[in-house]
Amino acid sequence: MTFATLGLIEPLLRALETLGYQTPTPVQAQAIPAVLAGRDLMAAAQTGTGKTAGFALPLLQLLTMEGPKVAANSARALILCPTRELAEQVHASVAEYAQHLPLTTYAVYGGVSINPQMMKLRKGVDILVATPGRLIDLFRQNALKLNQLQTLVLDEADRMLDLGFSEELANIYRMLPKQRQTLLFSATFSDDIRLLAGQMLNDPLSIEVSPRNVAANTVKQWVVPVDKKRKPELFVHLMRKGRWKQVLVFAKTRNGVDALVDKLQGLGINADGIHGDKPQATRQRALDRFKTSDVQILVATDVAARGLDIEDLPLVVNFDLPIVAEDYIHRIGRTGRAGNTGEAISLVCADEVNMLSAIEMLTRQTLTRKMEPEFEPEHRVPDTDASGQVVKKPKKPKKPKASGGGGKRNLGKWVDSGDVAPAEPSIKPVRKVPVFNTGPRKKK
Repeated sequence: MTFATLGLIEPLLRALETLGYQTPTPVQAQAIPAVLAGRDLMAAAQTGTGKTAGFALPLLQLLTMEGPKVAANSARALILCPTRELAEQVHASVAEYAQHLPLTTYAVYGGVSINPQMMKLRKGVDILVATPGRLIDLFRQNALKLNQLQTLVLDEADRMLDLGFSEELANIYRMLPKQRQTLLFSATFSDDIRLLAGQMLNDPLSIEVSPRNVAANTVKQWVVPVDKKRKPELFVHLMRKGRWKQVLVFAKTRNGVDALVDKLQGLGINADGIHGDKPQATRQRALDRFKTSDVQILVATDVAARGLDIEDLPLVVNFDLPIVAEDYIHRIGRTGRAGNTGEAISLVCADEVNMLSAIEMLTRQTLTRKMEPEFEPEHRVPDTDASGQVVKKPKKPKKPKASGGGGKRNLGKWVDSGDVAPAEPSIKPVRKVPVFNTGPRKKK
């Protein structure tokens, strides 16, 4: 099968040839004809399998072949993304595919001045890529009208709910024309997202080209148990032992990112970090330097779990496990992309065992554990498996009380020094799914 057999027009085929695209991926082969036919769509596929081209190519063709010229302060198609980085990445891909077409594209997001974005939208754009918050700001300031919208794309909608965009999605939904095409693309579809899709989509076609919530088999994964306080030391040890050249590291919190970057820089290691508190220009500069290998170690929160497309990235390290298990799939999906192989290492301490169990149950595999000599944890990480069970080490029986009046009294519960208290259960954030007032939908 070729892209030509999918019915794409010559300018798109010419752009794909320039980009080196030869054969459609499974998600592209199924999605492109469906979108060209005007169907609403839910498409789930592993990260790195070409989902962006799966919706962008047919969308560009539809906008080229039909519909009026875009009006001032309007957009004919809207692609919503959860993060600024993903919005930039998606827009860059769309612009490459559209290089031989008479269409305009633009990306808007927070963290930068809104005024240049308002100026750009005065003439209207055919395809607008946006984060939810900035889109609503532009709409409320009358800088953007959506009455001409033909197609809505939700890219990584599950992440939007994780980031608390449920209210924004509901507000955006109320802004949109009732007659439109809606496309949902993601590596994972939780039950919440399937409920959301049922409210927003009209008789959607469902595509799942790989088992649900399974990580790509091009990524070799393993776990290194370690005590929490020794994680930075272990990371530096592994980096020097493996002679790592380019590593994307995920930490759970913004403070965790800054602390690890400070430690690495203090050791003379070329490292930088990105998280939500940093200005967009600073984040983009760090990412660009990492892509060109001017930065060896890039430490990030889950703001970078989606949308970072780094060619031949060899290694991802989970310095902390993600609170939401689905984010693990997106994190390690930054490596092993487009048929390349990669590695993903997770440094896991005792109080992350429930997170590890949730990841193994989601991905339906038990991750291999590799003890690193001289870093064996004092606080044992209980065994886990893909069934979601945490195997706790049995406690030793209490010592019998000594007779007589001597010795200490009121010692409370005695625990042998080799035992470890069970880890606190990880609490998955409650995601509020927007409920839309959906009147009867008109058939397109």
